[in-house]
Amino acid sequence: MLDRITNILVVGIGGQGVMTAAEMLARTALSQGYDVKKTEVAGMAQRGGVVSSHVRFGPRVYSPQIDAGEADLLIGFEAAEALRWLPYLRPTGVAMVNTLRIAPPVVSVGLYDYPLDPIGELAATGIEVHAFDAGAIAEQLGNLKLVNTIMLGAISDYLPFPAEVLRESIVEGFRAYKPKLADVNAQAFDAGREAGHVKAVSRQTAA
Repeated sequence: MLDRITNILVVGIGGQGVMTAAEMLARTALSQGYDVKKTEVAGMAQRGGVVSSHVRFGPRVYSPQIDAGEADLLIGFEAAEALRWLPYLRPTGVAMVNTLRIAPPVVSVGLYDYPLDPIGELAATGIEVHAFDAGAIAEQLGNLKLVNTIMLGAISDYLPFPAEVLRESIVEGFRAYKPKLADVNAQAFDAGREAGHVKAVSRQTAA
């Protein structure tokens, strides 16, 4: 569907592949004929600080910034970060969340209290939440760096273009630059796609 703008917010902690995931989404959307805008903020990203990236694509996009209440998809690589960015998700949006819990530096310096149950708080709002342990899936596949591909697989059926398009874009990228990792990333994408469906908290359940 080229007739509307899709807003995707990707958030997490430095080193998790947040920016890489956002870049892959942007490149894939561009390949499908969309106008694409992307912006990102990295606070001490290399030290485990918080990272966020806004990806917007549609027939014509003038600003990369997603306003509060306008995100169609919230991709949380870390549970508390997903909760912190919840106000940016529209009521009919979808939150896809890795259950990993990492307290960023803003917690240790007293600027932010880490929530006791971030996934529970997300579900309690009544939004559609899909939560699963992406790290455990990556570990099963033998490479913890696969988390970003797993998260992209998880949201692939919620995009305005076929999941296979994103999958092929990721796999072909690895075939070109790191061919030994192509097959395992294909597996990671498929595993994430499955997890994004079966590990869900629906609006009805949350209510």
